[in-house]
Amino acid sequence: TMLMDLFFDTVDVRRKRRAHFHSFMADVHARVHDWRQKRKTGAVKGDDPIAPIAADLAEDAWLLCFDEFAVTDIADAMILGRLFQALFARGVVIVATSNVEPGDLYRDGLNRALFLPFIDMIRQRMEVTKLEARTDFRLEKLSGSDVWFTPLGDESTNRLQGLFRALTGVAKGAPDHVRVFGRDVEIPEAAHNVARFNYDNLCGRPLGATDFVEIARVYHTIVLDGIPVLDPAKRNEVKRFIVLIDALYDHRVKLIAAAAAPPQAIYAGVDGHEAFEFDRTVSRLIEMQSTEYLALPHGSLSDASGDTGGIVET
Repeated sequence: TMLMDLFFDTVDVRRKRRAHFHSFMADVHARVHDWRQKRKTGAVKGDDPIAPIAADLAEDAWLLCFDEFAVTDIADAMILGRLFQALFARGVVIVATSNVEPGDLYRDGLNRALFLPFIDMIRQRMEVTKLEARTDFRLEKLSGSDVWFTPLGDESTNRLQGLFRALTGVAKGAPDHVRVFGRDVEIPEAAHNVARFNYDNLCGRPLGATDFVEIARVYHTIVLDGIPVLDPAKRNEVKRFIVLIDALYDHRVKLIAAAAAPPQAIYAGVDGHEAFEFDRTVSRLIEMQSTEYLALPHGSLSDASGDTGGIVET
């Protein structure tokens, strides 16, 4: 990611775009949806939206830089071949980072045989470079650092700020968003695939599992401030927090948090379904502070396969 960002920042190209790959594909799906809506009204004609969408993308940028190129969604897998073929035909140059080599993209995915021509296209049209270093430089930045700070206050917030700066190189990120089923979920602050939230930003508003999963897919690290001792009376907030941690854990997202108490004391309830579920949440929060967890590459555990030794986490 650092190498690609250096390239993107210094290359003398006006029409260029840098995006997390999942965000880019969310944009593509939104454009497909808009095109189909226009076709219903007769504003556009034809059966295939990919060609006009590729033309619009090429008009916006002839250099596309994608971070964390990964394919886990069949909807993405089924349109990527036609999309990239149309982009290449229009002279678009693509630079990307990925945790896997092209041959392992969409491994064990549904109807993967239909995806294999896209892998061949990547190998023919793009130069694949392996970075063999076994050092996870992002983990080095967290090495020797706590990632769960208590109690809440200026000191904890300052520790979060220091780690955010260490991970991103900036003191403050910019507003961002992820797209979920045609709507935008606002991200208050993000930089270099690190997102920063206050507890109320995530658990105090009506977000669901799909929202948290998309956030976990897009951002490799979440910095979360202001976690209170959770009140059993606020069941919706408690449920959201449980689902949030499940999504982060499943995608091996690094969580850096400031809270009113350690994980074992973060929930005030002692009985009921939420108390039972929260035992798992506590276990995961503790594991997520371990060196072993922090060393895992970002990506869904359900998509993981084989030995990840030697993979450079982007």
